[in-house]
Amino acid sequence: MLRLTELKLPLVHPPEALRAAILQRLELADDDLVSFSIFKRSYDARKKHALLMVYAVDVEVKNEAALLKKFRNDRHLVPTPDMDYTFVGHAPENLSERPLVVGFGPCGIFAALVLAQMGFRPIVLERGKAVRERTQDTWGLWRKHVLNPESNVQFGEGGAGTFSDGKLYSQIKDPTHLGRKVLTEFVKAGAPDEILYVSKPHIGTFRLVGMVEAMRHEIEKLGGEVRFQQRVTDVLIEAGPTGKRIRGVTLTGGETLTSSHVILALGHSARDTFEMLHARGVYMEAKPFSIGFRIEHPQALIDKARLGPNAGNPLLGAADYKLVHHARNGRSVYSFCMCPGGTVVAAASEPNCVVTNGMSQYSRNERNANAGIVVGITPADYPGGPLAGIALQRKLEARAFELGGGNYDAPAQLVGDFIEGKPSRQLGSVEPSYQPGVHLTDLATVLPDYAIEAIREALPAFDQQIKGFAMKDAVLTGVETRTSSPLRITRGDDYQSLNIKGLYPAGEGAGYAGGILSAGVDGIKVAEAVARDVLGLDPADAGAKSGPGCGY
Repeated sequence: MLRLTELKLPLVHPPEALRAAILQRLELADDDLVSFSIFKRSYDARKKHALLMVYAVDVEVKNEAALLKKFRNDRHLVPTPDMDYTFVGHAPENLSERPLVVGFGPCGIFAALVLAQMGFRPIVLERGKAVRERTQDTWGLWRKHVLNPESNVQFGEGGAGTFSDGKLYSQIKDPTHLGRKVLTEFVKAGAPDEILYVSKPHIGTFRLVGMVEAMRHEIEKLGGEVRFQQRVTDVLIEAGPTGKRIRGVTLTGGETLTSSHVILALGHSARDTFEMLHARGVYMEAKPFSIGFRIEHPQALIDKARLGPNAGNPLLGAADYKLVHHARNGRSVYSFCMCPGGTVVAAASEPNCVVTNGMSQYSRNERNANAGIVVGITPADYPGGPLAGIALQRKLEARAFELGGGNYDAPAQLVGDFIEGKPSRQLGSVEPSYQPGVHLTDLATVLPDYAIEAIREALPAFDQQIKGFAMKDAVLTGVETRTSSPLRITRGDDYQSLNIKGLYPAGEGAGYAGGILSAGVDGIKVAEAVARDVLGLDPADAGAKSGPGCGY
């Protein structure tokens, strides 16, 4: 197969136009093109009145060698890379010890799935509940102002990504196509086939619920075990002549599970677990993250600004955006986790704290667009060691709880009033979507002064890129603090903790991912690292497509 990229057609074109474009581009007779399939489909919106669909296609031709020679200087025609996943090996029949996976978000799901597919029969420990019970608890906060600290947007089957836009794209480098493995497994679990070829695939919460259940059942069918409401309260670490090594974990009820291979797929909000690991001497360090607000506009405004006369075209769907501004005070302000046609959701996981996040369904047909507008911060802004970022998050979230009225309502302010520096008294044309509700106030006291200054400067600058972005009636809701983990549980090239052998920090909570796709990819990498260690394979082979494959 050959991959042909940058094949452009008008936005609206008949199905047969794609084959005709391939024949024309490659100067082929019709019977020389055996078959083709779409690898990627996106659109070019730089000219709003003449949007183009852009395709990458895999083609099968009769004389591939001759065609490659003819187009040898064309970088848009290359051999199709091998994207089939190859397992690093298979568990020995006399496997004496089962690996443990702590956390069942995207990273933990894929770590457990790949281990199960290789025959390692992992045991998964998830502090929250199964996804459908968890959904009921989450609605308890959204509808009744009742927070369950162990079952919410952050904790439970599926992780934080379950209550999100379900975005399945990332900017990570992926030379061995592990992202394709993630997408393929999602399709097998019930995701639409289109996630394999659209440029910015997403699923949405309702579909994710069923998919997560299906993947859990697959893990169990392959010999794995998933235990809910099993919070890890301690780790068993043994000191030996060659250093410290993990020997197991202790659970809430006092039960101990022994294992020499423990994957930590904690998610970015497992603060009590981070504190326990730090107390046990597991090496970790503070890392940058971001803080800010959620902003809401009418989705129609974003569609018109981004797509012009093509706004509303079902081929394009709800428009998104990505914005960055470098403020005069040296801070970078950017849009984060943009959710077209979505809602702002309550994402707290600790009592008396308010945190926002964005969510949308597969249809993306809610009235508002929302995104985080956040400011990058570094450990220099919160000195004090690895846990100082958590302390800052808690401080800001507690202040948001107070400003919101002390009942899990969120503090909110109109963009016009925020820029002018005055409290908001009543809503305008944009109705905020945050549940359980918002309390209008002045957001200037909920974030550090440097962040408020930078965001006030950025909003009018963003208006130059998206007309209407700084509209007076747009709504800011606070606070957004869980953009990423505030610390990194640092690991080596073998994916193990720097000072505790057998402990595998993974995913977003450990500081090695940011989103569903990258977390899933990291889960696969760590599962492979565990398999290599058990099988005595060279860790230097990580990333190489080698080793025997195995069936499901």
